[in-house]
Amino acid sequence: MSFGLLSLGFLLGMRHALETDHVAAVASLATRSASVRETIRQGAVWGLGHTLTLFAFGSVVLLMDTVMPQRLAQGLELAVGVMLVGLGIDVLRRVIRERIHFHVHRHDDGVRHFHAHSHAGERGHPELHHHQHVRGFPLRALFVGLMHGMAGSAALILLTLQTVQSPLTGLLYIALFGIGSIAGMAALSAIIAVPLRYSARGLTWLHNGLQLGIGAMTLAIGALVVYRIGFVDGLLV
Repeated sequence: MSFGLLSLGFLLGMRHALETDHVAAVASLATRSASVRETIRQGAVWGLGHTLTLFAFGSVVLLMDTVMPQRLAQGLELAVGVMLVGLGIDVLRRVIRERIHFHVHRHDDGVRHFHAHSHAGERGHPELHHHQHVRGFPLRALFVGLMHGMAGSAALILLTLQTVQSPLTGLLYIALFGIGSIAGMAALSAIIAVPLRYSARGLTWLHNGLQLGIGAMTLAIGALVVYRIGFVDGLLV
């Protein structure tokens, strides 16, 4: 079992997290986060979902010594494109239809928090605002990661079959690839979170502009994926 090969799997996983459609999806998720920590958590959970489906699909293919049908792989990629279109539209809808403002408040324990809230339907600007802290597991990020893992599994499995000598080595390779994607996406999420976080401190126009850019980018990338898979590659025609 080659240590160098397994290390390569980890590094390629980190690189894989930086693919355009992955960045767009996680950036759109980041627009819902209220802190850098929450954004990093969203990215790591995306990586977890991505890894789970990569490993599940990879296990079946490697242990059964088969390949994924091409039309199934294309269908999964098309589903990711549709998902990105939906994520982009959701970001644009929240920015355009809701009048988003940002405020800082301090809790009794001295901890300061920045919050986004909508003034849609309000008159004036009330002095008192009630905020809720988001709790619970980020299921949306997990679902997006699961979808990306399914769509990317065909290419990774083909690469793994060409590289490894045994199913066990292949499974370890895929697992380390997935762990690398978790680390890479968590790091990327931290980078994405910084401008969103600091623009929320008082530059509402800049923050909303960043979100509009993220939404438009995600929508455009999703539309291109749908067009390429559905019409150029002929899945829908």
